[in-house]
Amino acid sequence: MAAGGYGRYRAVIFAAMFVGYTLYYFNRKTFSFVMPAVMAEVPLGKDELGLITSSQSAAYAISKFISGVLSDQMSARWLFSSGLLMVGLVNVVFSWSSTVMAFAGLWFLNGLAQGLGWPPCGKILRKWFEPSQFGTWWAILSTSMNLAGGLGPIVAALVSLNYDWRMTLSFSGFICVVVSFVCLVLIKNEPSDVGLPNIEQGAKKGKKGSASDNSTLTELLLSPYLWVLSTGYLVVFGVKTCCTDWGQLFLIQERGQSMLVGSSYMSALEIGGLVGSIAAGYLSDRAVARVGLSSYGNPRHALLLSMMAGMCVSMFLFRVTVTGDSPKENHFWTVALQPLADLTGLKEHELWILTLGAVFGFSSYGPIALFGVIANESAPANLCGTSHAIVALMANVGGFLAGLPFSTIAKHYSWATAFWVAEITCTGSTVAFFLLRNIRTKMGRIPRKAD
Repeated sequence: MAAGGYGRYRAVIFAAMFVGYTLYYFNRKTFSFVMPAVMAEVPLGKDELGLITSSQSAAYAISKFISGVLSDQMSARWLFSSGLLMVGLVNVVFSWSSTVMAFAGLWFLNGLAQGLGWPPCGKILRKWFEPSQFGTWWAILSTSMNLAGGLGPIVAALVSLNYDWRMTLSFSGFICVVVSFVCLVLIKNEPSDVGLPNIEQGAKKGKKGSASDNSTLTELLLSPYLWVLSTGYLVVFGVKTCCTDWGQLFLIQERGQSMLVGSSYMSALEIGGLVGSIAAGYLSDRAVARVGLSSYGNPRHALLLSMMAGMCVSMFLFRVTVTGDSPKENHFWTVALQPLADLTGLKEHELWILTLGAVFGFSSYGPIALFGVIANESAPANLCGTSHAIVALMANVGGFLAGLPFSTIAKHYSWATAFWVAEITCTGSTVAFFLLRNIRTKMGRIPRKAD
């Protein structure tokens, strides 16, 4: 094989998807970035703001599922580029609007277009990268969201110094339109499109062979492992959302911590999550490189289970050790953190809370990356997009359960009780996944020789 040819095309294709998905995510959040300026010009109450943002969230969940199915039926590069084009056009038209209904309708269309972004990326990554590289590049590509989310507000603020919010949206939308055509030219669906041999998927280390591409949707849906993954993803994503959405309130309202500590906890969680995603992809790829993929079990399971266990432990410590008396208490961890506290100027209990946030972020974002990777690589090549769409839809269900149902428990009991429920649910899911770790993991039809 022409390794140089693969390397050159991989670099160009990955760079195009990274830039493209960074723009996808930036333009998903543009309304949030310019919201104060919009509210200064157009009277918007909390209900109207909720309508606009919720319309996008609902559309995105629906569209991402449909896009996953479509990525198995049509060109992934056309799907990715078309979605980016639509996102850009919607942002431009949004900048011309001035009514709540127009804002909500256009942001619903933005959500529909946003769903066309990630599923084609997963499809293209699987076609261009070896199984032992897939997780790493999947995780690195996912950091485009962190990049856009971190730099987005700064970029929007700098642009707003010289231009109004309408120009900001028009400019970002125009860039999306231009880059969508660049992505269409640079991205290739698979190596055979440029005259290179396609990469064998799912082969055992040291053996040749590939997964069957002839499985039907019914065979995929009847695979027990699909639903094991879906249930695990639902729980992990739901528990992660509980901590990201409500952890700050728990610290402030029930644990007597300051708003600064609460916001710092959230930042530590996201930083830990960024590191955890990349570490999960890289370390699990090392495991795949050592033993290869087979029809039963998956070498990524050990790391996945370790990180899920880390979620449980960090949640337990977060609920039990952080109290309103934390500044006065003298536990062993506060003594251990004293040198670092002297160095940073922070208090020991604040460092402990930040540490717990970083550990939980590391332990939760890692499994989130791995569930997507495993769902994609364990499915037949002709249905990998559909497989990922199903587990991602279940993750969205988990995110919903982390909203009103979770807050209802807190309302009738306490935040501590609600987090205890999440902790028990995560622990039960980890134990169940451990017991089922060696079931048949290759979804769909398996060739007789592979069995």
